[in-house]
Amino acid sequence: MRLPDFPPLSIIKNRLVPGHWDVLAFLLVIAFFVYLAEAAHGLTQPLARLEAIPISLDPRALFGYSARTALRMLIAMGCSLVFTFTYATLAAKSRRAEMVLVPLLDILQSVPILSFSILILFFLSLTPGRVAGAEMAAIFLIFTSQAWNMAFSFYQALRSIPDELLEVSRSFHLTPWMRFWRLEVPFAMPPLIWNMMMSMSGGWFFVVVSEAITVGNTTVTLPGVGSYIAAAIEQRNVTAIGYAIAAMFVVILIYDQLLFRPLIASADWFRLEQEAGLTPSRSWALTMMRRSRFLALLTRFFAGLLKAGGRMGPRTLTARRAGGARPNSNSRWADVLWYTLLALIGAGALWKTASFVLTGVTAAEIGHVVLLGLITLLRVVVLIAAASLVWVPIGIAIGLRPRVARIAQPVAQFLAAFPAVLFFPVVVSGIVALRLNPNIWLSPLMILGTQWYILFNVIVGASALPAELRYVGQNLRVGGWLWWRRIGLPAVFPYYLTGAITASGGSWNASIVAEVAVWGHETLTATGLGSYIATATAAADYQRTALGTVMMSLFVVLINRFFWRPLYNRSERKFRMN
Repeated sequence: MRLPDFPPLSIIKNRLVPGHWDVLAFLLVIAFFVYLAEAAHGLTQPLARLEAIPISLDPRALFGYSARTALRMLIAMGCSLVFTFTYATLAAKSRRAEMVLVPLLDILQSVPILSFSILILFFLSLTPGRVAGAEMAAIFLIFTSQAWNMAFSFYQALRSIPDELLEVSRSFHLTPWMRFWRLEVPFAMPPLIWNMMMSMSGGWFFVVVSEAITVGNTTVTLPGVGSYIAAAIEQRNVTAIGYAIAAMFVVILIYDQLLFRPLIASADWFRLEQEAGLTPSRSWALTMMRRSRFLALLTRFFAGLLKAGGRMGPRTLTARRAGGARPNSNSRWADVLWYTLLALIGAGALWKTASFVLTGVTAAEIGHVVLLGLITLLRVVVLIAAASLVWVPIGIAIGLRPRVARIAQPVAQFLAAFPAVLFFPVVVSGIVALRLNPNIWLSPLMILGTQWYILFNVIVGASALPAELRYVGQNLRVGGWLWWRRIGLPAVFPYYLTGAITASGGSWNASIVAEVAVWGHETLTATGLGSYIATATAAADYQRTALGTVMMSLFVVLINRFFWRPLYNRSERKFRMN
């Protein structure tokens, strides 16, 4: 009689006894869910109780404030990812949808966050008298500062997938679901992760506006780092601002170690060019996730979804083959109907907006707002040009050195997260003491947060430069300006355009913060469209707020249509790496 075979005791022990990675993963997951439960309990509290408790400048209060702000940003980041995967994918794969969604994305990224703050009344009405509505409003405002550049990045990546990879996916008869998760998302992962980091920093840049909202007589102040900074500025407490900076640094560091560093390390596996001798990125959190059997159980659900979406029966396969070969005879008529529908919707929206605005605004004031838009446009052009001259060479130099990029990433992320209001004490005091012109010296505040979009995207483009192309340049002894003109700048040009388009729209958005600087009782105002919208929003003048928002969106759309979009199309034709 043959005895049954049993595995060695060492294997049984490894399967049943949890290791130190399992213990650490379990503690982190339990701590996260406990905090989610506490946050969910606070959503049911009355809003009046929240308004009755003032924001404390005690440094110990920053522990709770930082946790609440970090959770809001994490939820907004999740919503931004869902928006990116749906919106950008539809824009990249549907010609008719692209005609609407890409210009609409230009408009959305140019709409100032204060204009979105009008929707706070809508969110408050969803849960009357409860904190949940105010929390949803704050998360939505943070979402508007994160989603647009992620969608642009994913759209650009989907448009630049090499043809041979698409042919391979067709040869294996992958369903659209499987092709999305097996090809498109992995290919877009490196630039998307860097833009996710920039989106997180963008949320910090507008955190004061998101958590301390004032629309006319409606004021909502949620506990968080943003409201803490707003209270410190109102009381001119420089020490409290220092504590807020330290709290921001700690939260950014935690996000870097637990979220972005593992993503960057895992994205190394998805690069098309794997250079020999290059040490892959390492992350203790990624090692924990891979070696923990506890987290492996949680990831099986997502793997099951992938397998479920990958099943395709014979009928579906036959239909796809037949559908791919059948011409669409009604394409021209469908285009005519689609364009007619878009024209009618656009005309209706324009008529409705004009009727609303003209009830409280004269034609002369509309001309004045156009002039204010030209002034802000001049600031944006000068600042984007200056930022490009500085950060494009630096970004290429960093991107060609992966070890330097891993060091520079958290530093740049922390610098990009600095809200412009944190510089108000220095800027306002310096302008008042030296009697400087606010129209000139408040302008750099517009580019403080948005310049990093250019740097991050150039780093991604330089890191994606094929090693063979670099070796060819070395073998042919291409150097100096010739290397920059023939290799460096063409390679990063499509990525630079993605960053420049986002930085340009973000600079318009940042003008509402930069053109009005407040420090205690001192208020400095620069002439421009941003200060016009900020003043109108504070006074609850919805007609002038709508006028300023429409004018800013019009400027951004026209610039993107007649300047950035032709450059983008040229980069796709001439500088694509396949």
